[in-house]
Amino acid sequence: MSRQRRDGHTGSGPGAITPDGCAVDLYSRLVAGAEPDIVAAAVPAHATLLELGSGAGRLTRPLAERGLVVTAVDESAEMLARVRERVPGIRTVQSPIETLDLEERFDAVLLASFLVHTGDRRVRDGLLAACRRHIGEDGCVLIQREGLDWHTWVPRERVDPSGCTVRIVSAEPVGDGVDSVVCEYVFPDARWTQTFLSRPLTKEDFEGCLSAAGLAVDAYLTDDGTWVRARPERR
Repeated sequence: MSRQRRDGHTGSGPGAITPDGCAVDLYSRLVAGAEPDIVAAAVPAHATLLELGSGAGRLTRPLAERGLVVTAVDESAEMLARVRERVPGIRTVQSPIETLDLEERFDAVLLASFLVHTGDRRVRDGLLAACRRHIGEDGCVLIQREGLDWHTWVPRERVDPSGCTVRIVSAEPVGDGVDSVVCEYVFPDARWTQTFLSRPLTKEDFEGCLSAAGLAVDAYLTDDGTWVRARPERR
């Protein structure tokens, strides 16, 4: 079963809800957009890749189909069961990201889904430390950031490629530079909500967090700066 719910994170709707408020049935329905192509283009062909926070395998399957050797990590056993259904034979590891230590090194580590913006500074620092300890000196970390107006352009909505209407309902300050974000996901036959804590990071804040973990930006991979490749900082 999943761990105890994380503070400030809740979810509602059919099926199991993970500690950070994600609905397993919802994330099993969502499909990848451009992200797999962005990731695959930023790492060597057939690279070993550690996917931190794989969820139900939305990115895992298309990354494996592009020839990457993926190890999927998630703290939810229910999510990892869906990953194995999507990608038979894939290696999965159940663990919170911030405490993960496989004593291995990978060509690349993936930290997607805006996890670097978690409201808890200690957890964020733990996430980045986990990224750093799982790559060698020639490895890289791929990180997905929020857009600059992500917390101010609310409410807003978009239609996911899966046919789901995704609404960012609100982003309300709760102190210490953190917002409580409420999202709604609506399919014709089902509806889910998720509330989570998120900390906006300026470019300078973000790069400072990387440096504290021994990482440095190698390249901003998209024009909007939401996808970043980092490498071990040369001291």
